[in-house]
Amino acid sequence: MKDLLKIFLAGLVGGLVVLGGIKFTEDNRDLDQQSFAKVVNMKPSLVSAVPQVDFVEASEKSMEVVVHISAEESEVLAQERLQEQRQNRRSPLDGFFSFEDIFGGGSGFYRQKGSGSGVIIADNGYIVTNNHVVAFADNIKVTLHDGREYQAIKIGTDPSTDLAVIKIEERELPVLKLADSDKSRVGEWVLAVGNPFDYLTSTVTAGIISAKGRDIDIIKGQKSIEEFIQTDAAINPGNSGGALVNERGELLGINTAIATPTGTYAGYSFAIPSNLMKVIVDEIIETGDIERANLGVAGYDIDEEFAKENDIKVNSGFYVAEIVNGSAAQFSGILEGDIITGLDNKKINNFDDLKDAMKFAKVGDSIKVKVNRNGGEKTFNIRLKKGL
Repeated sequence: MKDLLKIFLAGLVGGLVVLGGIKFTEDNRDLDQQSFAKVVNMKPSLVSAVPQVDFVEASEKSMEVVVHISAEESEVLAQERLQEQRQNRRSPLDGFFSFEDIFGGGSGFYRQKGSGSGVIIADNGYIVTNNHVVAFADNIKVTLHDGREYQAIKIGTDPSTDLAVIKIEERELPVLKLADSDKSRVGEWVLAVGNPFDYLTSTVTAGIISAKGRDIDIIKGQKSIEEFIQTDAAINPGNSGGALVNERGELLGINTAIATPTGTYAGYSFAIPSNLMKVIVDEIIETGDIERANLGVAGYDIDEEFAKENDIKVNSGFYVAEIVNGSAAQFSGILEGDIITGLDNKKINNFDDLKDAMKFAKVGDSIKVKVNRNGGEKTFNIRLKKGL
């Protein structure tokens, strides 16, 4: 039996928490399958040299904006978490490890610690990182490239995209120009900049964009938004929240995860694209939170088998099995049994399409939803409400 590939969030968490809290195992991915290329004999004259790319300037610019983050849970926060776990009887991690037994006394008390990277995104001290780097912490220390240290405050987090914003009190900090990640292309050279293993600070590695729009199901839950840039630039634990930059030194993404059978780099790494990052970060800075709109439907993907079994005349779309009480869908006229086939100008083939079409929707936005009802087509104008 082949080994299961493990998808790791690339933060570095101290003690035993990394074993139970950061590692995810994917059993439905084919990333660990070996592939073999057909050997083709080519005349030497047809083989071109690898293009020369100068990363020196891009490396120097990006190292200036990437910071080291140390995050720690205070004793008060740890006690509150422990109390909540006791009220819920047992922590989900207890299935893997018993902190009560390891730390003695049957108290179950421990303080979470971790480290990662961050990227300065505004010259007045705003820094973007991954949610999993700082989510548990109320004591956050930031170290700049030149060695200056600061206490940071948490401005806001978004677990659905694994992004967070923190802030230090400083002015005239260096920042990178944002790249348009939608215009990036597979095969482009990129640099990954971060602080792997907590001690190899300001490390730069190079690779190419291997794929775009990857959904690797590492951010669990129906509200998760994943459209990762996949690269073969080496990142390791501690790189989470670091910069992915193009050869011009523009910020292309925020490094987040690695695909590996060992917990360290093994050929695949994943970054949140800059365009998605900007939308989330701008809202966090403005409001301190992300307020997501929700259509308010639950159901199933339509495929040929489902359509045949239920005598449905379409072979794709999202079948509405339930309308959430008090939701925008309930007040719009959408009914259980409707099949959503379009949203604004986007064709909806399945739930992933619907989730993608809704990812930037805001409370109060008006959308047009096209449905198939008993073989006929209907369109509803819907004003979105806050998720219930």
